[in-house]
Formats: sequence, structure tokens, C-alpha cells
Amino acid sequence: PLGMVDTAFHVAPDKVDRFCANYQRGPDKALKLIDDPETSHFTRDPAFKSGGGGLTGTTADYMRFCEMLRRGGEMDGVRILGPRTLEMMHMNHLPGGKDLTQLAIGTFSETANEGVGFGLGFASTQGVVETGALGVGDYYWGGAASTIFWVDPKEDMTMVFMTQLMPSGTFNFRGQLKNLIYSAIVE
Repeated sequence: PLGMVDTAFHVAPDKVDRFCANYQRGPDKALKLIDDPETSHFTRDPAFKSGGGGLTGTTADYMRFCEMLRRGGEMDGVRILGPRTLEMMHMNHLPGGKDLTQLAIGTFSETANEGVGFGLGFASTQGVVETGALGVGDYYWGGAASTIFWVDPKEDMTMVFMTQLMPSGTFNFRGQLKNLIYSAIVE
């Protein structure tokens, strides 16, 4: 319904020529190809389609999804989510208003944990001082290859950043990008 024609759990054969390679940065700072588009497992339809990851897509498709969120759950006259449902989704649902540092299990995370709450599918910035990043009230999530999107209802802003670098913590792309963008806002 959003016209996301390039988003799927696998890349169709006629679209493989547009599929990007994925790289890993080694200790010597050299890039190593870890997922060649021609032989990628993403070119085969998976038997299990995860509700929490594994999609492929384009920046344009991802932006349409994020714009639907920014517009309160509707895009081009198509209602995907109710505005109250969306608002509930990006509220902090962690018990007692805690952040992820107090409740996260394990060391893997697509986001920093300090000052970050979690709703129904999104992380959310709870405090500027704790996170070291601007944008209280935004909601966001990152992908495995260092990608990230965020939606900020207060600033009426959507941002999508795409890259192909593993692991996602190799560089602080996300924090740097967020601080650069928010620091440029003057109104």
C-alpha cells in the first residue's frame, strides 16, 4: 500500500544488478567483502521470514515508510496506522520509565543504551544529556549494515541513512550524523 516496490526478504533476479555489496572493516582498517551481490543469500527466498529483520530495499522505499510514520501513519491517502497507535508505538514502554542500560540483555545493540527508551518497534531518545545526542522525542532504529532511520515529530523531520558496513558499531556514523543534523537546525 505504500508503493515500496523494492522491499522484500530477498532480491529478485531482475534487481540483483542494483543490489549493493556489504563490507567489513578489519583490524588493519582494510575493507573485506563479506556479501557479494551475485552470490548473496539475499538472492534466495528464505524459508523463514523474520518479523525483526532481514529485509532488503532501497533508500526510496525506506524513505516512503519513514514519511508514512512522520505523517502520522498515512501516506498518499492510504492509512497504514492510526495516529494514536503510532504515538503509543514510540512511547517508552520499559518498566518504570527506565532506559536500556537498566534492562538490555547482552552486548549487541543497534543503538546506544544510555538515555534510550524502547517502544513497540522503535528506540526513542529520552534524554539529551544521557544519550549525548540531540532529538528528545524522536524514534528510530538501525539495521545490521550500519543503516539508521529516525522520525522526529517535534522537528517534523525524517532521516534515512544507508550504508553497507558491518558490524554496525565500526564507526559512530549514527551519533555523528544525528548531532550534525540537529546542530544545523536554527529555528
